[in-house]
Amino acid sequence: MTRTACLRLALGASLTVAAGAALAHPGHDAATVGASLWAGLAHPFTGADHLLAMAAVGVWSALVARSAADTLRLPLAFVGLMLVGAALGLCGMALPAVEPMIAASLLVIGLLLALRAKLPAWAGTLLVGGFAVFHGYAHGAELPASAGALPAVLAYVGGFAAATMALHLLGIGVGTLLRRRAGWLARAAGAGVALYGAGLLVA
Repeated sequence: MTRTACLRLALGASLTVAAGAALAHPGHDAATVGASLWAGLAHPFTGADHLLAMAAVGVWSALVARSAADTLRLPLAFVGLMLVGAALGLCGMALPAVEPMIAASLLVIGLLLALRAKLPAWAGTLLVGGFAVFHGYAHGAELPASAGALPAVLAYVGGFAAATMALHLLGIGVGTLLRRRAGWLARAAGAGVALYGAGLLVA
């Protein structure tokens, strides 16, 4: 099988899986979320929207970084601004269009990954950080008001921040491997993520 045929097959499979996942978007059930380190660590894995966005940021960062140190710029911006959004959610402040913006983050970051687009450092940081605020807000707002004492809430926040960084690092590892061996596969994955986001926007 030629490389072109492999690319078409991988892209088709990615888009098919993404489309199916978009139609079966699980969402999050705030009533079942508790305030603990374990709940925080697990929370980014309970919704494909968060998981894919965080992994995609890592892959894109690995593909377009100008140096090894620069690889961490986008993940650190995401985690930092995500914590700002989480604080807004925990405080009960209103933030409009949270779910549409989370879906838009998948569409935009997926397209940037598929195109292997290189933005100016400030633009990429602003874009990723802006989307991260909405992801963080969703994490914070989904914690019930009856969550309990401040230490438990801080453990929850620390847990999902650590899990988010782990997903970024996983994405960086995958992106580094694909950049050296099969950059086209990263593009196919980006197209799948973008389609997933588009599916959420129209669902």
